[in-house]
Amino acid sequence: MSASDIEHFKKMLLEKRRDILSDVSEMEGEALKKSRMDAAGDLSSMPIHMADIGTDNYEQEFALELMNGERKLLQEIDAALERIEQGTYGICEGKGAPIAKARLEARPWARYCVEYARMLEQGLVPEQEQSMLESGEETESEES
Repeated sequence: MSASDIEHFKKMLLEKRRDILSDVSEMEGEALKKSRMDAAGDLSSMPIHMADIGTDNYEQEFALELMNGERKLLQEIDAALERIEQGTYGICEGKGAPIAKARLEARPWARYCVEYARMLEQGLVPEQEQSMLESGEETESEES
């Protein structure tokens, strides 16, 4: 992969990271705003009906789950940026083969080539090997 390709993907990752941080901050602000109004006893925002209370709780839980998902994606993006710094970006962590540029265009934080990702999804990668990959350790096949 050329230096210009790497720079292109780094720019994509940084833009996505910035977007996510903005979204998470906005969601946190909304979720906390509702909590603060409830804690302050702001009766004008208090639901009158039990169904309204349930809806408010659902919305808050939904927002928290979205934030959790976004935080996980941020971790993946940070890991991809680290791989760029280490010179291993664009190389499948499972097979050691290059990841297709089309895949990186779609998911610039991708750790695995399409073939290996399918194997992971189908459970064809032994659990021990999968956990070692996720923790960043070398697998037995790589050591040989």
